[in-house]
Amino acid sequence: MNLSESILVRLEQLIEQAHNALPPLPKSPDFSAPAFIWQNRSLIPVFAKQPVSLTDLLGIDQQKERVTQNTKQFLAGFPANDVLLTGARGTGKSSLIRALLNDFQEDGLRVIEVARDDLVHLPQIRALISDRSEKFIVYCDDLAFNGEDENYRALKSALDGSVQSSSGNVLIYATSNRRHLLPEFMHENLPVTRTDAAFSGEIHPQESVEEKVSLSDRFGLWLAFHPMDQDTYLEIVTHWLSKQNIVLDDEARREALKWSLTRGQRSGRAAAQFARHWSGMKLLAARDISQK
Repeated sequence: MNLSESILVRLEQLIEQAHNALPPLPKSPDFSAPAFIWQNRSLIPVFAKQPVSLTDLLGIDQQKERVTQNTKQFLAGFPANDVLLTGARGTGKSSLIRALLNDFQEDGLRVIEVARDDLVHLPQIRALISDRSEKFIVYCDDLAFNGEDENYRALKSALDGSVQSSSGNVLIYATSNRRHLLPEFMHENLPVTRTDAAFSGEIHPQESVEEKVSLSDRFGLWLAFHPMDQDTYLEIVTHWLSKQNIVLDDEARREALKWSLTRGQRSGRAAAQFARHWSGMKLLAARDISQK
């Protein structure tokens, strides 16, 4: 084997090693799916039916009406806003977005769930779906950032600071427990003195505050979710129990209230969790009796 042949053989070996080390090429997305998860830079189809519909969501009528109206405008090809849902945990923020898919899937709605750490890939996601006729909600759950997070800057750009953000078939719906998505501190609300500025290094501290507010400002529609009262909590428990043909009697009512106390909250999530616990227990007991 001469030198040229030896070099060619070595190059072929290096190319094969490099090929084996590279990740496989992403497959074309299966756009027959109603939902997707962005994972490993690919759209992974999700065919499972969502367990919650809009009629299952009680105690958030105003929020449900506004996000439904916005989504209908979007599906009709009319102007619509990106949406930020904020507030108490377990009050239906994420469930509301998933329920939209159940009710509007036949109208062409699709949902793409994107983790916070993958928001830098939003331009790539837009490119994949830019020519599709369906309408896509990019869904970001439980957002929270710090000021240096690159994902925070990617989301700012995607909302309305980039020439790529004007695509007519994509909106961003996000949930967060924080109204402004970034940590805020007490000293930011206090008057600034020369001493404060000298030690903090911030010459224009108000600009830092404005930077924190600017991300949430780019969402056109804000929806706030609040802790619910006892009557609403019990109404939701009753709703979920009725799906198993179980009545909220005095015993179930007492246990439902105890359940909310142990959870430290009255919320739709706590109500649904109690209903699963109670109905499962009662159905199991009824089965055991019937088998005796």
